[in-house]
Amino acid sequence: MRYAHLADLHLGSWRDLKMRDLSTKAFIKAIDDCILNHVDFVLFSGDLFNTSLPSLDTLKIVTKKLKELNNHNIPLYAIAGSHDFSPSGKTMLDVLENAGLLKNVCKGYVNQDDKMLHLNFTTDQKTGAKITGMLGKKGLLDKVYYQNLFLDNLEQEPGYKIFLFHTTLSELKPKHLEMMESQPLSFLPKGFNYYAGGHVHHPTKLEQEDYGTLTYPGALFPNNFAEMEKYGDGGYYLIEDNQTDLPNNQTIDWIKLNTTNLISFSLNCNHKSPEVISFEIANHFNNLDLTDKIITIRLYGKIDCGKISDIDFKEIFNQLYKQGAYFVMKNAAQLSSEEFSEVKLSQTSPETIEEEIISEHLQQIKLFDKETELHLTKSLLHSLNTTKAEGETIADFQKRVEEEIDKLLNL
Repeated sequence: MRYAHLADLHLGSWRDLKMRDLSTKAFIKAIDDCILNHVDFVLFSGDLFNTSLPSLDTLKIVTKKLKELNNHNIPLYAIAGSHDFSPSGKTMLDVLENAGLLKNVCKGYVNQDDKMLHLNFTTDQKTGAKITGMLGKKGLLDKVYYQNLFLDNLEQEPGYKIFLFHTTLSELKPKHLEMMESQPLSFLPKGFNYYAGGHVHHPTKLEQEDYGTLTYPGALFPNNFAEMEKYGDGGYYLIEDNQTDLPNNQTIDWIKLNTTNLISFSLNCNHKSPEVISFEIANHFNNLDLTDKIITIRLYGKIDCGKISDIDFKEIFNQLYKQGAYFVMKNAAQLSSEEFSEVKLSQTSPETIEEEIISEHLQQIKLFDKETELHLTKSLLHSLNTTKAEGETIADFQKRVEEEIDKLLNL
C-alpha cells in the first residue's frame, strides 16, 4: 500500500500573481507526482484553499487536476482546515465532494445518550485502509470537538487506520513555534497506524508509544516571506506500508517539490547609512545569475543616519529584475533608525495576539460565562473577517454575513 499526505497549500494566499502561479504549480506537480508514483490514495489534511470561497480561476484548476486523479482511480480523502472552513459550516470541500472529486472523512454524529461526538470511518475500497479525521477551526475553536470526542470505537476498530487532523499538537511543535497555542496529543485516539496532520507549516515526524507515527508535512508551498526564506520550497510525505505484522513495516519519505529556485540574502545594517546599505545589497547580487530566481532580502539592525525610506529599494528591485529575477521581496521589520523610537512587535502569530487581546477584555459585560464569551467573540471575528466572493453581489454578500452571524447568535 502506498499513499501520499499533503497539507496547507492555501491556494489564493499570495497577492502577487507570479507567486500565486507558483503555488498553483506546486499543487499540479504534487498531483502529477501522485499519479506517477501510482499511489493508492491521497490524503489532504486541511487548507487546500486560503478561503472558504476561492476564486473561479482557482476552482477551475483544482477541479481539473482532481478529475485527473479520479480518472486514474486514485481517491482523495480530505478534511476542512481552519481557512477553507467557514463558521457557518460551509466549505468548498462539500462542493468538490458532491462532484465526486474527493471524500471528506470528517463524518460523524452526536450521540444523544452520552452527548459525545462519534466519528465514522471511511474505508478505502482498494486497500481496506480505514480513514477518519477532525476538521480544523481558527483560534483553536476545534478544541471543544476533541474534548467531546468519543474514543472507544476509534481505538477498538481493527485494521490499518489513519487519522487526519488540522490543529497544533504540543508534542509536535517545533521550537520556533513554541509560543503557538496548542493542545495535547492525548486528545487524539490511540492505536492508529498513521496520523496525518495539518496546520503547522513545518515538516515534522514523531514516533510516539501507543500512537504510532504522527506527522506534519509542512505547507505544500510557502505561504509568506518567512516560510519562503526558511524552507525555500514545500513538500509532502510518501508512505509505503507492506501490510505485515513485522516491526518497521512502514517507510515514510518527505518529498521536496522543487518548484522554486531561491536565493536568500540577510544583511546586518548596524552603523550603516542608507546609501551604504543600498550599495551592499546591489553589490551582493551584481555578478550572480538571477534568471528565474526568487530573491528574499532581510535587513536588520539600526542604521546610523537618515531614514529607512532613504534606502533605494526601487532601484535595487529594478536592477534585480533586469538580471532576470522571477520575484523579489524584502523584509525590514527588524530594521530601525536613530530618528525613530523603536516599536517592538510580538513575533507570535496574529491569531495568538488576537486571542490575548480578547482574553484581556473578557467579562466586562457578564452576559455569558468566560469560555462561552471567548468562543463567541472569536467566532464572530472570524465571520466578519471575510471578503466578497467573485461574482457575488453586495446584497448577497451582506445577506451571507448576516446569516452566519445570526446562526452564531442563535437568532
